[in-house]
Amino acid sequence: MIMLSKTIRLLVLIAFPAGLLFSSPLLGQVNDAGLWTSVSFEAKVVKKLTFNISQEFRFNENITELGAYLTDAGLSYKLNKHFQFSVNYRITKRRTVEDYYSLRHRFYVDIKVEKKLKPFQIQLRTRLQDQYADIGRDSDGGVPEYYLRNKLTLKWDPDKAYTPYVAMEFFSPLNYPRYSAFDNIRAIAGVDYSISKHHKIDLYYMIHKEVNVSLPVTYFVLGLGYSYKL
Repeated sequence: MIMLSKTIRLLVLIAFPAGLLFSSPLLGQVNDAGLWTSVSFEAKVVKKLTFNISQEFRFNENITELGAYLTDAGLSYKLNKHFQFSVNYRITKRRTVEDYYSLRHRFYVDIKVEKKLKPFQIQLRTRLQDQYADIGRDSDGGVPEYYLRNKLTLKWDPDKAYTPYVAMEFFSPLNYPRYSAFDNIRAIAGVDYSISKHHKIDLYYMIHKEVNVSLPVTYFVLGLGYSYKL
C-alpha cells in the first residue's frame, strides 16, 4: 500500500503540468466531461502474430449521453522486442448535433518502437489513418479524412502488478485545406493493473483538447478498460 501511494503521487506530479496547460481558460472554449469504457480480447494466431478485438462505449455531455460506440479489430506482428507493426479496422457510430448516429469506417496502420530503461519503458507509436463518414448521406460523405498521430508513452514498471504511465498524443490532419501541425492534443495519466496472467484493468484520466479550430472543445475523460489475453 505504501508503494502504491508513492506511485499515485508520482503520477500526479508528472501529469500536473499537462493538466495546467490543457485546463487553462480560453475565450470561446467549451468544456465537457466524459466516460470511456472498453472490453478487449487478444489471442496469438501464430508466433509473433496476434489478433485483437475490442468494444468501446464513449459517454459525453457530462456523461449524460452515449456519444459514440465502436468496434475495433486488427492484427499485430512483433518484429522483435523493440518493433511492432499492426493493421486495424474500426467501425463507429457517433452521435451528431442532429441527434442521429453517424456511421464511420476507419482503417489505420501503427508502428510502435519500445525501449526499456529500467525501471522505465518508453514507447513511441506512429499511426496513419483514414476515415470515411456518412457515405451516401451528406454531399461530402465518403470523402476520406487522413491523419498522422504520434503518441509518446512513459511507463514506470516497478515489477509489481500495477504499471503507472503518462502519455502525450498529437493529431496532425493531412487533408488540404485543413492541413496543420495538429488540431487535437491528448494528455493521459493512468495505471495498468494485472489481475492475473490473462486479465488486466486499465484506469486512466485524459484531457483531450481541440486546437487551431474556431470553437475548441476540451474533454475531461475518465477511462476504464478491461482486457483478456489468451
